[in-house]
Amino acid sequence: MTFSVLKCPNCGEEYNINRNKYTCDKCGNILDVFHYDMKYETTKFKGVWKYKNMVHPTISEDKIITRGEGDTNLYRSERISKYAGINNIVMKHEGENPTGSFKDRGMTVAVSEAIRLKFNKTLCASTGNTSAAAASYSALAGIESYVMIPGKNVSTNKLFQAVSYGANIVDIEGDFDNAMADVKKTIDKTNDFYVLNSLNPWRIEGQKTIIYEIMEKSKPDFISFPAGNLGNTSAFGKALMDLKSLDIIDYVPKLLAIQAEGAAPFYDYIHGNKDHIEAVKAETIATAIKIGNPVNYKKARRSMEFSNGIVEKVTDDQIMDAKRVIDRSGIGCEPASAASLAGVLKLRESGIIDSGDTVTSILTGHLLKDVSMMPEYKVLKISDIL
Repeated sequence: MTFSVLKCPNCGEEYNINRNKYTCDKCGNILDVFHYDMKYETTKFKGVWKYKNMVHPTISEDKIITRGEGDTNLYRSERISKYAGINNIVMKHEGENPTGSFKDRGMTVAVSEAIRLKFNKTLCASTGNTSAAAASYSALAGIESYVMIPGKNVSTNKLFQAVSYGANIVDIEGDFDNAMADVKKTIDKTNDFYVLNSLNPWRIEGQKTIIYEIMEKSKPDFISFPAGNLGNTSAFGKALMDLKSLDIIDYVPKLLAIQAEGAAPFYDYIHGNKDHIEAVKAETIATAIKIGNPVNYKKARRSMEFSNGIVEKVTDDQIMDAKRVIDRSGIGCEPASAASLAGVLKLRESGIIDSGDTVTSILTGHLLKDVSMMPEYKVLKISDIL
């Protein structure tokens, strides 16, 4: 029978999953969820919970809080293929999830765990997408949601979602990293809140299903995605480890973690061969990855090493150029999502990716998540079309 523990990836110490502290008492590292005797068996559910046996095998179905997240589409576009110079490139659009981003995958698992542990309040720091998902799933579960938001550094669209779902908004001075520091201070003082940020390893369990879906439908050489707080970077490597250990896949695609140039501490950490990450003052148009001190950097490094992956950075201009191509292809995405395509183009031009390689790029958020950079448009008169 499959059963789960919380396990430190650094020292190997194990803890019962009924514990809601997600750092190791011995060495301070962020814990993993580890499933013993895991089996690749699917369920009657669709999307994330199709993989219940690899996500949260022991939770009872009556505790699962879900909106049918996951099972997002893959899109091909001749325009995107020509832009990237790659014959076989597809976009997996996580903006099709219920609140418009990949965050729903992790949130369905984390909020379900909050219900299992009998919490009635959730807490998170957010630049927008996390707050929208946290507020939605908490409301669906019938519990209170508190979100710490740097008001001057968040898309109004995303803030509107959190407010609409009934979240209690706590305005924080500064940026996401300041908000995250306040979350940590809060949980050090009280046990009233269940934390929903990606330091919560149950979030990672939900997000890794993106890779399960990709590998069921294709065999990409590369998988590219935007990298901010590195939750997805951590989750994707963990998913590939799962599939490889169970002999579901016979090779490992290279992960391409793409950061914005103005918010690239993970890039500096990896390329500088440092023993710890150094925080930066994040500045980028891509608000969803505007994070200068990512908490999951050690797990993320493990993912890149396992997949022999690459960390790259791109400018805001490169991000917006790529976004324009994705939008004009009829697919659309928020700015941060377009970093995945901008990074592919940069790596193609440098010769790391070949035109004959197979690439899956992950679009993490919906077009309407951030309309602050709405492009100029031409208005026609009826006489112009008659």
